[in-house]
Amino acid sequence: MGATFSERADRIRSVGILTSGGDCPGLNAVIRAVTKTLEPEGVEIFGFMEGFNGLVENRYMKLSDSQTSGLLTVGGTILRTSRNKPHKMPAPDGGTRDMSGAALETYRRLQLDCLICLGGGGTQKNAYRLVKEGGINIITVPKTIDNDVYGTDICFGFDTGMTIAAEAMDRLHTTASSHHRVMVVDIMGHNSGWLALGAGVAAGADVILIPEIPYALDVVAESLLGRMRRGKMFSIVAVAEGALSVEEARNRPDDRDENGKKKKKKDMDVVEHTKEPVSAILAEHLEDVTGLETRVTSLGYLQRGGVPTPTDRLLCSGFGTHAAKFVLERRFGCMVGRQGEAFVPVPLEEVVGQKRLVPLDHPWIRTARDVGTCLGDQLPHGH
Repeated sequence: MGATFSERADRIRSVGILTSGGDCPGLNAVIRAVTKTLEPEGVEIFGFMEGFNGLVENRYMKLSDSQTSGLLTVGGTILRTSRNKPHKMPAPDGGTRDMSGAALETYRRLQLDCLICLGGGGTQKNAYRLVKEGGINIITVPKTIDNDVYGTDICFGFDTGMTIAAEAMDRLHTTASSHHRVMVVDIMGHNSGWLALGAGVAAGADVILIPEIPYALDVVAESLLGRMRRGKMFSIVAVAEGALSVEEARNRPDDRDENGKKKKKKDMDVVEHTKEPVSAILAEHLEDVTGLETRVTSLGYLQRGGVPTPTDRLLCSGFGTHAAKFVLERRFGCMVGRQGEAFVPVPLEEVVGQKRLVPLDHPWIRTARDVGTCLGDQLPHGH
């Protein structure tokens, strides 16, 4: 028989782990799975506090089975988190400074064999930057309720966020029907509409607006008026926070170059302005047109808090155990992606700078149209 991982001369001895970006259901479950998989192999595990802050400032806690026991169902992250980037850390003068060197020094001082980073698109970029600048070993795990990280079919936290949003709309149905109201529900999703689309279809929303399909205000209004004419005196409108009107989409600056790469902001003709939330604009317009009392509900941080669903717990356990296995197998410089039923290593250079958007031919979009949901671009069938 061959030597086990813990018996090999080149075995992994110490690993760091951090959680970066916004909090998300399932972070603790992944930390637990990583620890429970690596500790029996004799690996020492350093949990860095508050994302990349802990790596820069050499702040960490030792993780063990006893410390992570029971974390499967606990929301948030015991390591806490932040959105700070190693190359843009807050400075005393109010600006930022590049502290990548300090982060790399911590990695080397602790003699880490690998750093595991749990986070969304920004975390993937920051991790890849450290790989390129310092030549260190990193493995990432995709986390975001927006479900928009490229290279994986699903991110952990998405199912919980979708469930919370759908349950909120279930409750709003009661108020909407009791008072003959239009309820506009503001749902997270700056660049992609996975959350609004999934929750909207699951909750039977009458209108769903997502960034991938520019909407026309008049089309949305007419779809609600059509419901009134059919005797349905209330409606639920699910709106992704990044949804764009046809006019906004037409005037949006092109953020990609001729090679499909994302342009830097300094190379774009960008007009900075404070934009009123899409939900507020819609509510005012729809009330004027339909005459129905219209109210806005912003779910905000409710969508990414609390206990992860059983589906997310299963997913997080798989992500965490496979991140640990990839460490032991020395598959560095990759993200753990879920593709089909398999967890696979996806090279970080293929992930960074891209977003996983909702395809216009996705089954959820076809289902929404088939059941008569308005997506803002055309009136539903049978209108």
